[in-house]
Amino acid sequence: MAEELTELIGLAQAGDRPAADRLFTVVYAELRAIAGRQRQRFEGSAIGATSLVHESYMRLIRGMSLGSEGRAHFFATAARAMRQIAVDRLRADLAAKRGGEADITSLDHGLEQASEGGPDLIALDQALNLLESFDPRLSRLVELRFFAGMSLEEAGEKLGMSERTLKRDWRKARAFLHTQLEGVPVSED
Repeated sequence: MAEELTELIGLAQAGDRPAADRLFTVVYAELRAIAGRQRQRFEGSAIGATSLVHESYMRLIRGMSLGSEGRAHFFATAARAMRQIAVDRLRADLAAKRGGEADITSLDHGLEQASEGGPDLIALDQALNLLESFDPRLSRLVELRFFAGMSLEEAGEKLGMSERTLKRDWRKARAFLHTQLEGVPVSED
């Protein structure tokens, strides 16, 4: 399956329309599961799971370079696209409401259940961008865990890393993001 996916990604990026169609068929169920978990977390979002899957897939195929790293890179990139879509929609909603306030939720509890007001996705997006500048691997892990709703085991499969390493990375990423979301400056040490 992983080899087929890597081959389909390469063919789709080269402009092979049947390969792009086959790629969509192969990844649809998994992308739909990711979008469904994300919709549960951000209930106030104006975008449905099906729309999120289609829009993120179109961004992946049309505008983003998927590289040749295969399955892990594809799903990490899909999680990032879904994050960007959710943040863009939230920004549009807030602009329409002229600055409505969203509550910040704890990342510890955000994985188990959505908070009543939902997380402040814009602040989280900014914190993730900063985290990515320090450590891209930690940022990808947060995208997979928080935005795609994956367990450490699932993220490990996607990233090709051990669960033990990911547990350590998850603690670091959460500490960094908590510090950023609480407004405490982070030392560059």
